[in-house]
Amino acid sequence: MFLYNVTLQRATGITHAIHGNFSGSKHQEVVVSRGKILDVLRPDPNTGKVVTLLSVEVFGVIRSLMSFRLTGGAKDYIVVGSDSGRIVILEYNATKNVLEKIHQETFGKSGCRRIVPGQYLAIDPKGRAVMVGAVEKQKLVYILNRDAQARLTISSPLEAHKSNTFVYHIVGVDVGFENPMFACLEMDYEEADTDPTGEAAQNTKQALTFYELDLGLNHVVRKYSEALDEHANFLITVPGGNDGPSGVLICSENYITYKNLGDQPDIRCPIPRRRNDLDDPERGMIFVCSAAHKTKSMFFFLAQTEQGDIFKITLELDDDMVTEIRLKYFDTVPVASSMCVLKTGFLFVASEFGNHYLYQIAHLGDDDDEPEFSSAMPLEEGDTFFFAPRILRNLVLVDELESLSPIISCQVADLANEDTPQLYMLCGRGPRSSVRVLRHGLEVSEMAVSELPGNPNAVWTVKRRADDEFDSYIIVSFVNATLVLSIGETVEEVTDSGFLGTTPTLSCSALGEDALVQIYPDGIRHIRADKRVNEWKAPGKRAIFRCAVNQRQVVIALTGGELVYFEMDPTGQLNEYTERREMPADVVCMSLGTVPVGEQRCRFLAVGLADSTVRIISLDPSDCLSPLSMQALPARAESLCIVDMGSGEESQGTLYLNIGLENGVLLRTVLDPVTGDLADTRTRYIGSRPVKLFRIRMQGGEAVLAMSSRSWLSYYFQNRFHLTPLSYETLEYASGFSSEQCPEGVVAISTNTLRILAMEKLGAVFNQMSFPLEYTPKKFAIHPGTGNLIIIESDHNAYTEDVKKQRRIQMADEMKEAAGPDEQELAQEMADAFLNEDLPDTVFGAPKAGPGMWASIVRIMDPIEGRTFFLHRFEQNEAAMSLAYCKFASQGEFQQFVLIGVAKDFQLAPRTIGQCYIYTFRLNQECNMLEYLHRTIVDEVPYSICPFKGKILIGLGKTLRLYDFGKKKLLKKSENKHFPNMIVHITAYGNRIYVSDVQESVHFVRYKRQDNQLILFADETNPRWVTVTAVLDYDTVAVADKFGNIGVLRLPPNTSDDIDEDPSGTKALWDRGVLSGASNKLEVLCNFHVGETVLSLQVSKI
Repeated sequence: MFLYNVTLQRATGITHAIHGNFSGSKHQEVVVSRGKILDVLRPDPNTGKVVTLLSVEVFGVIRSLMSFRLTGGAKDYIVVGSDSGRIVILEYNATKNVLEKIHQETFGKSGCRRIVPGQYLAIDPKGRAVMVGAVEKQKLVYILNRDAQARLTISSPLEAHKSNTFVYHIVGVDVGFENPMFACLEMDYEEADTDPTGEAAQNTKQALTFYELDLGLNHVVRKYSEALDEHANFLITVPGGNDGPSGVLICSENYITYKNLGDQPDIRCPIPRRRNDLDDPERGMIFVCSAAHKTKSMFFFLAQTEQGDIFKITLELDDDMVTEIRLKYFDTVPVASSMCVLKTGFLFVASEFGNHYLYQIAHLGDDDDEPEFSSAMPLEEGDTFFFAPRILRNLVLVDELESLSPIISCQVADLANEDTPQLYMLCGRGPRSSVRVLRHGLEVSEMAVSELPGNPNAVWTVKRRADDEFDSYIIVSFVNATLVLSIGETVEEVTDSGFLGTTPTLSCSALGEDALVQIYPDGIRHIRADKRVNEWKAPGKRAIFRCAVNQRQVVIALTGGELVYFEMDPTGQLNEYTERREMPADVVCMSLGTVPVGEQRCRFLAVGLADSTVRIISLDPSDCLSPLSMQALPARAESLCIVDMGSGEESQGTLYLNIGLENGVLLRTVLDPVTGDLADTRTRYIGSRPVKLFRIRMQGGEAVLAMSSRSWLSYYFQNRFHLTPLSYETLEYASGFSSEQCPEGVVAISTNTLRILAMEKLGAVFNQMSFPLEYTPKKFAIHPGTGNLIIIESDHNAYTEDVKKQRRIQMADEMKEAAGPDEQELAQEMADAFLNEDLPDTVFGAPKAGPGMWASIVRIMDPIEGRTFFLHRFEQNEAAMSLAYCKFASQGEFQQFVLIGVAKDFQLAPRTIGQCYIYTFRLNQECNMLEYLHRTIVDEVPYSICPFKGKILIGLGKTLRLYDFGKKKLLKKSENKHFPNMIVHITAYGNRIYVSDVQESVHFVRYKRQDNQLILFADETNPRWVTVTAVLDYDTVAVADKFGNIGVLRLPPNTSDDIDEDPSGTKALWDRGVLSGASNKLEVLCNFHVGETVLSLQVSKI
C-alpha cells in the first residue's frame, strides 16, 4: 500500500526571510523559507503589492537562510542551511525564473542532528566567507571567491570545532577588508557534565567568542572569548570598515550590550518596558528579531521585543569609539520571526503566527516627540526606562500576505450549501487567532457593477489603435440592439463610434492598426479610423450564423454551413477569399488564434460542427480552407478557443485548442503549429451548463475564461498551468478589460448587470474569509442541524476579561496612592487615561499573566456570516481542553448537549493540576444558546471526549471511562485503566473504540454491552507520539504523530472475527501478548512523512 498526496494549500508560515538584489536588476526582492519551500517575493515599489515571482520545493527542512554579495558584485546570492548535511548556494535567474544551484558541498549526515552543521549560518559582510554551525561542537568555514570567468567559487571547509560547546547564535563581524571574523554565542558544558552535584550547571555562563579566518594561512583561529553576565539570545552585526565602528550588539534578557575587540569599553543599555503594563512584573524582556539599514552616511537597527514593540537603535561615536547606545520607540507590529528593511523604503514583517505584513517606512522617527533612551542616562541596576505604546505613526501598512499558520484544527463540510465543500479552520495564536473559511477558487475583486436597460447576451472590449495601452470601447449586444460605451474617467454611452446600434452584434474586434470590425447577422461592418464604413452584406436570405475574428482575419459561417474567409491586405482593406467552403454539418462554433508576432495571419481555424466533431482548417494561402485534422467529441461543442500559453522571454509557447462542450466538460488539446494535428487531450468537468470560452490576458500572456454553472480560469503562472474556479456568482459572457485603474481585468455580464472584475491573487488555490477570535482556539464541533460552530478557546499565561479589568482598576488606585498630596489631580488624570486606554490586543498582544494562569471561553458562531451567537467565559485559571457535541440515549432524541473538559490551576512544567471538571451544557434547538447544567469532578485532565452509543467516552490520563447523563453530574458506567501513559484522542465506529496514547500509538478497544466491559484487544509495537487519528474502515485507522508522520494501521485479517465472537468476553482480559501489551498487534501498512506536525485528519470528499 502506498499513499499519494496532493498539496491543496502550500505552507504559508514563514520561518526565515532575507532581502537583497537577487535578480541583478535595480529591484529589491525578499526570499522567504516556508518549512521546505523557498519563495522569491518582490514588493512593487509603486503599488506596494507583494508579488510571488517563484516558489520552489527544496525537499528538505530549511534551517537557516542568508544572502551575500561578492565584493564589487551587482547581485546577491542565497546560502541555504538545511537538514541535508550540505551547504547550498543558489542564484536567482530572472530570465528563466528559476533558482540555479551554483554550489552544493556535502559535509555531514542528513537529518536535523545536534553536531551536524546547518542550524546556523553567518556571512562575512564583505562576502568573502561563510560559517555554517551546528547546535553543538561543529563549525565549518568556507571561503568564497571568483574565478577567471567571474564565476563564484567555494573552498574546501575549514574547521572551527570546539567540543562540549553549545552554540546559540553566529554572526559575521564587519571588519572591512581585514581577515574575516565571526562572533559566536557559546556555552561550555564540560564542567557541568562531570559535576554530579549540579552546581557547575547553575554557575555556567555564556561566552562571546570571536573566530578569525586567516586568509594568508588558510585556517580558522579562536581569537578571543569573554564570559557574559546575562544570558543572551542573539547578536546583531554593527557596520565596520569605513561605515562604522564594527563589533556586535548582544541582545540579552532586559539588556542590550555593545562589545568590540580592543580598547572599546562595553556599553550597556536596558530594554525599555511599557508603562503601566499588565504583564507579570518579574518577567524578563528580550529582543526576538532585528533588521539593519545602512546608507553611505548613516546606519540604524530596528529590533523587536517579544511584545511586538520595535525600537530604533543608533550608536553615538567619538573617533570610532562607541560612547552610547540610543533606543527610541518606533512602532508596534505583530511579533515577527524575521524582519527586512528594504532599500525601497519598505519594512517586510514575517509574522511568527498569522498574516505577514509589508509596511512603508513613512518617517524615521527622528523629529517626533517620542522620548529617546540612552545608555548614558543614570539608572539603578535592575531599573529600566518606560514608554507608552501607541498606534502606528512611522509605518504605513501597504500589503498583507494571508497566512494560516498555525492550523490547529480543520473540518471539511458544505455548510454554505455551495455543492463544493468548504474547509473550516482554526488558525493562529492568542488574540490574533481566527476562524478561516477556505473556498476552492480565485478571489475576485469587484471593481464596478452597473445595471443595463435589459438583459444583454454578449460583451466585448476593443482598442481604437493597435498600439493603445488600454481599451477604448465596451460593446454590449442585446437581442435587437448594440450599446457602445467609451472607457475614460467614467464609462458612458457614445453614438459616434461607427457601430450599427439597431442590430445585435455577433462579434467585434480591432482590425489592423486603427480600424474596427463589427459582425452582425446581416453582414460585416468595417469601420476605418476616419469613420468611413465599408459594408459586406450577407447573400440572399442567408444570415451570418457564427463567426471568428482576430486582428487581421475574419471568418464567417452562413446558415447551411458555408464558410466565408476574409483577410486584411497591406492597404487595410478587408478582402474576401475567392472560394468558399461547404461544411458537412451545421457550424456551431468557431475560433481563430491571435496573429503571432511578425506574421501576417493565424494559420489555423477551428470549427465545431453539429455532428460532434471539431475540425482544424488551414488558412495558409497555399491550401486555404482545406481541412487538416479532425477530432470526434463525446458531445456537441458549445465554444472553441485557440490560445498560445506558456511562452516566456526565452521559451516558445504551446498552441492549445480549448473545447467547451454542451455537457459541461472542458477539453484542452495541443494543436501542432506546423501540421495542425490535435494531440494530448485533457478533460475536466467544470459545471452543469454548456461551457463558453473567452480569451483574456493575464500576467502579460493569454488565458482562457471558461463559463459554466461556475466560472473557471485556465492560465499559466510560475512555469505551470492552473485551472481554478472563480469564487464569484455565475457569469454569462466575458471579455478582457484593460484600463488605467485595472490593467488586467475582465468585463462580464450577469443577468442585467455589467461587471468589471480583477483577479489579483493568481496562483492561489483557495480564497478565504477570516473571523477573529479572542484566545487560541483548541477544538470545534459542527452542529449537524444548523451548521453552526461550537468552539473552545483557551490561552495559557493569560488573564480573563474580568481579571484584566480588576488589574487595571488596582493599578489605577496604586497610581493615585503613590502620588503626593499636591499631585493628586495629575494622578487622577493619569489613572483615568490609563483606564480609558484602548490598545487592541490583536496588535499590541495580550498581557502575560504568568505560568499557571489560564483564560478560556466557549462560543457558538455562524461560519457563513461570522456572527457570534453565544459566549460563555470560564473563570480565571480554568483551561478548556476538550469538547464534544452529543445526545444521551436516556434524554431522548431532541435533547442536545455540549460537554467541555476543563483543567483548573494547571501547571505545565512541572506538571501539576488543581482540579479537573467536565462541564455539561444543554444546547437549544436553534443552536445559538448554551444552558449550564452541572459539572462533574474528574481526577485527570480530560484531553478527549467522544460520543458513543448514547453515552460519552472520556480519556482521563491512563483511564478510558464511559459516562451517562445524570441530573446533578455525569454517572460513571464503565472504565479501563490499562493504557500506558495518557489518552489524547478517541474515535468510535460501531462497537469499536480507537484510543490514541500520547506516545504509545493506537489501541483498539471493544465494548461488551452484556458485561459492561471495555476490552483492549489490539495495539501496536511501535511507539508513536500520536496527535490525531481517523478511522478508514472497521479494521483500519490512519494515525498522525508529532514528528510529521502519517501511518495506516490495520488489524491482521484473521483477528477481527476472532474478537467479535469471543463468547465469554474475558479472553482479552487474561490473554496478554507481546511486551505485556494486547493480545493482537496492528500491522503497519504504510508510513508517509509530511514534514510538519499533523493536527487534523479527516476522511472526506473535496
